[in-house]
Amino acid sequence: MKPIKNEVDYEISLERAFKLIQMDLKDNSNELDELETISILIEDYEKKNYIMEAPDPVEAIKFRMEQMNLSKKDLSEILGYKSRVPEILNRKRKLSLEMISKLNEKLGISLDILIKAY
Repeated sequence: MKPIKNEVDYEISLERAFKLIQMDLKDNSNELDELETISILIEDYEKKNYIMEAPDPVEAIKFRMEQMNLSKKDLSEILGYKSRVPEILNRKRKLSLEMISKLNEKLGISLDILIKAY
């Protein structure tokens, strides 16, 4: 086991992790320990080399609506404003703090993402 320093190491580590996942691992086995260790190394490499931008607030709302099979009417009931939903989804109106709070509470969208639309 060694640190992942480049893309070749990363690909080799992913292949090994995939093989370990396919095995019928027993608790407290060396292979299970190896999988845990390699997973930590992969995660660390990805955090350093694959920086992901936070999603756009409107896209996050649309994505969550799709995941939860919600309509615009459902969203208007959450927000309390029927006429504002199309404006928000078309980026013609910003979210209020009250809307951000409701979206966070009801849809589970991170405040960090939603606050960008304030």
